[in-house]
Amino acid sequence: MNYVLDHVGIAVRSIDDILPFYLNVLKGELIDRYTSDAPGVEVHVAVVRTDDKIMELLEPTNKNSPIARFVKQKGKGVHHIAYRVDDLDKAISEARQNGVRFLDNTLRTNSRGRRLIYMNPASTDGTLIELCDYK
Repeated sequence: MNYVLDHVGIAVRSIDDILPFYLNVLKGELIDRYTSDAPGVEVHVAVVRTDDKIMELLEPTNKNSPIARFVKQKGKGVHHIAYRVDDLDKAISEARQNGVRFLDNTLRTNSRGRRLIYMNPASTDGTLIELCDYK
């Protein structure tokens, strides 16, 4: 199974406040912007590309969203690291065979067609890792 860095998710309080930094200072390009109102997600997303790297700026849409809880508990900053895999189902199976636990309620397809799941941070020494594929 190949694991390729897909993107880094960054929790922010306000996309509009931080976006100029990514566009003007880091010379990034805004390639997508959308809102996910799915239960358990509730987030505004701005996707920024710098050269061959992708960052997702994640702004909570309500005080109970996972990103709002993250910002309240840990502050702004890196929320997760995402790895693209060839076959998400196979990657999950292989990881489970190696004792990795997942946050099973996170398995979903987002509004942009990306299938994803998050590994339980207890299995990754505290880092929230997303596995994803694009069908």
